Amino acid sequence: MTFDRRYMYLLNTAQKRLRRHLEQRAENSAGISVVQAGALFALLRQDGALSTELASQLDIAPSAMTGLADRMLRAGLLERRVDEQDKRINRLWLTTHGRDVALTAQGELAPLNHNLTEGFSDAEMQVVSRWLAAVSERFG
Repeated sequence: MTFDRRYMYLLNTAQKRLRRHLEQRAENSAGISVVQAGALFALLRQDGALSTELASQLDIAPSAMTGLADRMLRAGLLERRVDEQDKRINRLWLTTHGRDVALTAQGELAPLNHNLTEGFSDAEMQVVSRWLAAVSERFG
């Protein structure tokens, strides 16, 4: 059995196509970008996160996170609140609207994992997961 071993090309092409697909789905269903959806999903798991924590989870620069948070604040998706323990720190919290948009986006994007793994066994997907994690670790 022969298969394409141009791993960087295949990974890059798959990532671009998947990102376009995600952008279209997120924009159409919830009116947000994929990065905004990622921020909302992270805040669903850890509401009240620091901007730097969110930037790390999204794999974006802290300066990019500031702009992203500002846009999301203006859209009414989140709010900044002063930390109760350390008044110098601001934390990011979901608004009710932000939570609703996050849940809408989650519902729209949730079937994607099933679609991506359809036709592959659990053992095959374990290898894919292990390989992707190794790529991230080696180049992160």
